[in-house]
Amino acid sequence: MCFTRALWRAAIGVSSAVVRGGTLARNRLQRRSAHESSSVTEHPLRPASHPISRAASADAHAGALRRVFATLLRLFWLKALGITVFMSVFFVGYFHLLRHPSQPPIEMPLTAIDRWIPFEPWALWPYVSLWFYVTLPPSLLGTFRSLLAYGSWIGALCIAGLACFYWWPTAVPRLETPTTDLAGFDLLRGVDASGNACPSLHVATATFSAIWLDRLLRNLVLPAWLRGANALWFGLIVWSTLATRQHVWWDVVAGLALALLFTPLSLRWDGLPRRGDIMAPLGTRAGQGR
Repeated sequence: MCFTRALWRAAIGVSSAVVRGGTLARNRLQRRSAHESSSVTEHPLRPASHPISRAASADAHAGALRRVFATLLRLFWLKALGITVFMSVFFVGYFHLLRHPSQPPIEMPLTAIDRWIPFEPWALWPYVSLWFYVTLPPSLLGTFRSLLAYGSWIGALCIAGLACFYWWPTAVPRLETPTTDLAGFDLLRGVDASGNACPSLHVATATFSAIWLDRLLRNLVLPAWLRGANALWFGLIVWSTLATRQHVWWDVVAGLALALLFTPLSLRWDGLPRRGDIMAPLGTRAGQGR
């Protein structure tokens, strides 16, 4: 009996020791976890630098710029000659209709928007920048086929605009603000008189060029800010037609409508330039496989 009682006490002691040991182990583990958590919180891990990724990104941008310059140089003299001849032929027809309208021009009515946008002399610069802006899309095309298709579509747009000027000659109201002391305005008034108002071919050709240029910049996988700059440039050109009093609001609306009639068809009929027309097809990142 005494032996049994002693054995029972020994078993109880061992069990108590095991329980106390487990409790102490859990407490130590909890303290260690809390310490590690505080260390991570107080000293967070810094993201590892990726010099290889940065180098790859730099190589991608450099590759995109190389493709742009290579595309600009491809068929350079054909582009230069074609753009020059195209503009020359267009201006012959434009100025003929301007100076010899088929009937007395109808004066376009003013709207609240025309009265709201003030006359701005500095708007002359974005206005005249159109003649450089429209050369950018064909400069980024790399094959004769794509150049021919682009020229055919924008040529059709211009012919449609000139037909409107012939069958329905229009003019904007005379500018009441004196422009004698404003550099360039007298020359502009002498060259581009108030006729050939609606639709605004300034707006129509700028819209056609802006949409094509946006798609080409995206195909070449150039930085997004260039597409933003393209949109800003286009917006300034459209605004300048009103701020220089060369057009009124209805001219702008008609010019946009004319461009939206031809531009989607031009992109759908020819598609965007195919893989051989530009050096970075749509969806292929610069610097990736060619």
